[in-house]
Amino acid sequence: MNINDAFASYLKSADLMGKPIRVTISSFIMEDVGTEQKPERKPVIYFQGRAKGMVLNKTNSNMIAELFGPETDDWTGQIIELYVARVEYGGKVVDGIRVRAPQTGAPAQPVARQEPIDTMVGRPHTPDDEIPW
Repeated sequence: MNINDAFASYLKSADLMGKPIRVTISSFIMEDVGTEQKPERKPVIYFQGRAKGMVLNKTNSNMIAELFGPETDDWTGQIIELYVARVEYGGKVVDGIRVRAPQTGAPAQPVARQEPIDTMVGRPHTPDDEIPW
């Protein structure tokens, strides 16, 4: 067992292993993501077939709102693509996760809420995929 799996965590850029991945949003929740000493409530999205959620920053929230509208209830069932980009954070340039419409030439389309679609770019998701989150 990897010790990092023993603690609750949110999606990090390293989890993508340098590969863009297409995911379907399953829920949007406001969660306490800070520490006991410094509690902080932030928006988090979860994905179908994935255990880790992604804490949303303003940039990614705005991109999803641009794609699907500002009402977060309308985001459920929508497909987005996550990718790693170099971003500025705390005065340093680091790897961060960014959101975009799927890069297939067609705009993202809503899917039925009960239909579990979880694909990697260009092929169906299988249990043997290298991205473990």
